[in-house]
Amino acid sequence: MNTSLAATLDRKPWTIALAVMGPGIIVMLADTDAGSIITAAQSGAQWGYRLLLLQAILIPVLYVVQELTVRLGLVTGRGHGELIRQHFGSRWAWLSCSTLLLACIGALVTEFSGVAGVGKLFGIPAWASMTMVVGGMTAIIWTGSYRSVERVAVAFGLFELAFLYVALRSNPDPVALAAGIRQIPTDGKFFYLVAANIGAVIMPWMIFFQQSAVVEKGLGPDYLRLARRETAVGAVVTQLVMAAVLVAAAATIGTSNPNAPLDTVQQISDTLVPFLGWKVGRAVFAAGMLGAAMVAAIVVSLTAAWGVGEVAGYRRSLADHPLDAPWFYGIVTGCLVLSGVLVASETINLIDLSVGIQVVNALLLPVVLGFLFALSRKALPAPYRLTGPYAWLVGTIIVVTSAFGVFSGIFGIIG
Repeated sequence: MNTSLAATLDRKPWTIALAVMGPGIIVMLADTDAGSIITAAQSGAQWGYRLLLLQAILIPVLYVVQELTVRLGLVTGRGHGELIRQHFGSRWAWLSCSTLLLACIGALVTEFSGVAGVGKLFGIPAWASMTMVVGGMTAIIWTGSYRSVERVAVAFGLFELAFLYVALRSNPDPVALAAGIRQIPTDGKFFYLVAANIGAVIMPWMIFFQQSAVVEKGLGPDYLRLARRETAVGAVVTQLVMAAVLVAAAATIGTSNPNAPLDTVQQISDTLVPFLGWKVGRAVFAAGMLGAAMVAAIVVSLTAAWGVGEVAGYRRSLADHPLDAPWFYGIVTGCLVLSGVLVASETINLIDLSVGIQVVNALLLPVVLGFLFALSRKALPAPYRLTGPYAWLVGTIIVVTSAFGVFSGIFGIIG
């Protein structure tokens, strides 16, 4: 166990809690990333409040999944990819890692598309935004410890709370809201967004990140109760932000002009902020979108490098100097640069791509959650192993969530 963290056991409870906090809050703030905000805005604009209930249903699902992740990391002291390699072999580990890399590159493109869109609101071209962001993030990761990177990520992520204010100022109609959540369309486009919302909440990289982060931070089983609480709070906060964006879009464009196109970040901004005043509203929207994108970009780039390192076996800690861990820092930088170049090229519809990537996340759930459940049954010692009625409950939640995500995605694509 990390010496500095072990010392907190002799301190007051609030100092222990502060020492443990970080991985759970960061991963949940990153969960409400630029792609998730775009997905929620599209959901509210096209279908009003019909997808709002899904945001609430996904809170316990998100907690169950990430609690297993925390438990595995704290008890075994190993990352997710490392455990898969240890218990199922290198081939299965590389399969899981390949899904992780696919999700990470896709996520980084969505984060940077959000950043580029915000830049355009203020007249900054995409190439300039990408140069500043990629350069700045590379510097933060190459020169910072885990603790400093964690603090920067939390600071960025807190700007997402601006969307709660946006939702309150949008003055949603309670009657329309209650009526909307009771309606379930059978349209393929609706189920496409159902899959996107599921994939926007349960993401492959979240599992890898939180498990690797608690290991990187030096946490052990003594911190399990506090880590569970942090994860539960984070699950509620991230879904409140998702719900806030959906409600704001539903109360504005979803009411006045349903199915109006939201093809750019500027159009989403124009939808969400007019009731705040253009100057204040645009600043609030920019802060929220940038905060969501930046915290997620930090998390996702680190996750890609940690995940590959756990399978390949190279050094993979922010405590290592870049010269001592060239593969770790090289993969982080490579992912950032590749995603930045793709966004700067401006050759793709970034809004459609962002929603589509969330659908891909939903289609990957059987593989991702299947490994998580299997490890929880196999890799943990008896006192922490997933057994009994709770194991059946968790298994049912995982099967239902995965099956519904895959069904909705396929039906949405072909329907």
